[in-house]
Amino acid sequence: MIEISHLVKKYGSHTAVDDVSLTVEPGRIYGFLGPNGAGKSTTMNIVTGYLGATSGEVKINGYDIFKQPEEAKRCIGYLPEIPPLYMDMSVEEYLYFAAELKDVPLKAGRKEKKKLRKQYVEEAMEMVLITDQRNRLIRNLSKGYRQRVGLAQAVLGYPEVIILDEPTVGLDPKQIIEIRRLIKKLGERHTVILSSHILSEVREVCDYIYILSEGKLVAGDTTEHLLQQVAHGKRRIEIVLEEDGAAAEEWLKETGIVQEVSLRPGTEEGTVVLSATVPEGDEIRNKILREFVYADIPVLELKSAGKSLEEIFLALTNPGHLPQEEDLPQEEFYPEDPLFPEHDVSGEERFPIGDLLQKEETEGVDLDDSNL
Repeated sequence: MIEISHLVKKYGSHTAVDDVSLTVEPGRIYGFLGPNGAGKSTTMNIVTGYLGATSGEVKINGYDIFKQPEEAKRCIGYLPEIPPLYMDMSVEEYLYFAAELKDVPLKAGRKEKKKLRKQYVEEAMEMVLITDQRNRLIRNLSKGYRQRVGLAQAVLGYPEVIILDEPTVGLDPKQIIEIRRLIKKLGERHTVILSSHILSEVREVCDYIYILSEGKLVAGDTTEHLLQQVAHGKRRIEIVLEEDGAAAEEWLKETGIVQEVSLRPGTEEGTVVLSATVPEGDEIRNKILREFVYADIPVLELKSAGKSLEEIFLALTNPGHLPQEEDLPQEEFYPEDPLFPEHDVSGEERFPIGDLLQKEETEGVDLDDSNL
């Protein structure tokens, strides 16, 4: 479907994409995961033909995106991070305009093309649930509905691959849930590539994950296999006890069976949880359970506690760092409001208007639009 070989993109001395090679097979939802600046959007822009590459090769259904761009682009539907919408058009007008630009459908006579184009526009609106918004101007739509319109133009003509770059950025929690449902629905008929740095989003909708860091591809596999890659032959188990766990913790350390034992209160009253790192293998769990039985220590539950996607992400994008609980990213929604600089999702420093007025008086700061 898509083959990327030794892709490199440089901006002067800065390497945004560094020798990335990967394959996208049909019938899956792929997640491009990585911190900001990892090279996700740059890679997608190259794959879709929006950017050239310094070196490397990208083939889509056998077509080289650099040598056969028209043929390759016909296989792709693309939704950039900022949807390319015309605010003075109605939803329906915009989709007809997008269909004309894409020359959808390709192989049809004039009359047949007009009929099929209407059908494609109707089906795209139905797919993303915006049929009732067809006559509204895009500028009057909420951000969630604008994102749906962007998705509709991406699926026009039924391209084999749908590429979505940060499709839920800036949306409220309800809109995020709706867009994720749409992505899953698209995955039933298309191969979908989703770029995101929101871990829960990738975990929820993607079948296969590629992780980029500093322009390099550091991992590519299913979530389960990624867990095995970073486990290094070890895993964590949790033992739930109904009595004081301090003595059990000391006793477990003395057995020498486990490593890195820790203790915390259980979720139920009167219980504690022992967490320990052990080598892979079911026989270790059996041995631990037998030791507790011989020591007459009642065990309520013994289970494996695998690494979370957050831990995998930190381990692969920040080698040598052992993630602590406070390191793991918390998914929160903040308004995109210039009066709250610490909550601004754009990543740029913003200032309250009162501070700007004071800066103008004391430091001569010019109040142009970029500061608001």
